[in-house]
Amino acid sequence: MRVVVQDVDTIVSSLSPLDVDWMDDIAASAIARLKSLPQKAEYASSDIQDLLDGDFEEGILCARLFLALSKDAMTERLRSLLGPGGIGSTRYAADKTAFVQALEELGLLAAFEATINYQPVWSDILAERLRSGRGSAIQGQKRGRGLEDFAEKLVQQVFGDGGYETRCTFTGADGATAKCDIAVPDRGQPRIVLESKGYGATGSKMTDIIGDLDAIIAAKRHDCPFLFVTDGLTWKSRLADLRKIVHRQNQGKITKIYTMEMGDQLLEDLTTLKAELGI
Repeated sequence: MRVVVQDVDTIVSSLSPLDVDWMDDIAASAIARLKSLPQKAEYASSDIQDLLDGDFEEGILCARLFLALSKDAMTERLRSLLGPGGIGSTRYAADKTAFVQALEELGLLAAFEATINYQPVWSDILAERLRSGRGSAIQGQKRGRGLEDFAEKLVQQVFGDGGYETRCTFTGADGATAKCDIAVPDRGQPRIVLESKGYGATGSKMTDIIGDLDAIIAAKRHDCPFLFVTDGLTWKSRLADLRKIVHRQNQGKITKIYTMEMGDQLLEDLTTLKAELGI
C-alpha cells in the first residue's frame, strides 16, 4: 500500500450522512399487527386481551405506541398498578384480568378509540417527528425544572425575595466550590444548600446525580444543612442508586430527602432552620 499524507479538509469533504433504515423486523411486525386491528366505535377488555394473546411482547409494544409511553415509563406505571410479581408474559398468563384492567386504567381503550378512528392530516406527521425528537428532550428538562421551581417556591415563602440564590456555584469549606440549585442566603457563604432532581425515565443521569450530591457534600461546611428534593416513579427501578443516596442521608451527609408529597415537611423544616440558624 502506498504511503500517503492525508489532510482534514480532504476527509471532511468526503464525509456523508450515515443514513440507516429505522425499520427492523420487530417494527415491521408491530406495524402489521396494528394494521390488522379492527376499526370500530367502541373497544372492550377483550380487544386488549386479543392484542396480548397473539404475541405478548409485540402486543405490549403496540400498547405503548397507543399510550405514547417509553418502555421505561410503561414499566414503571404497570409496576405501580400491578404491584410485586413482574409485568411480563408470565404475569399476564397468571392473571390476565388484572393485567388487562391495569392497561385499561392507563387509558388504553380510550387510546384505541381515539387513535384508530382518527383522521390524520399531513401536519400530524411533522408534529410526531417533533414530539419524538425535540419533544423528548423538552420533557426531560421540564421534569427537572418543575421540581426546582417547586423547591424554590417553598424557599421563597420562608426566606423571601433576595434571601437566596438559585442555580449557582457556592463556596464552602476551605474555599471548595460546587454547583447547587439553591443556596441560602447566598452562594458566598451558604447556611443551607438545596439540590433537586426529578426523573421520568431511567438513564445515566440517575446515577450521575450521586456524583453531583457527593460534590456538594465534599464542598459544603459540615454544619451547613443539605436538603435534597427528588421525585419520579422511575426511582423504583433504580433502587440501588436510591439506596446509596439514602445511605448518605443515614450518615448525616444529607440532612433530609424530600419528595413533592413531603412539601409540607420541607416548608416546616425550612422555617425551623431559619430560626435555628438566625438567617
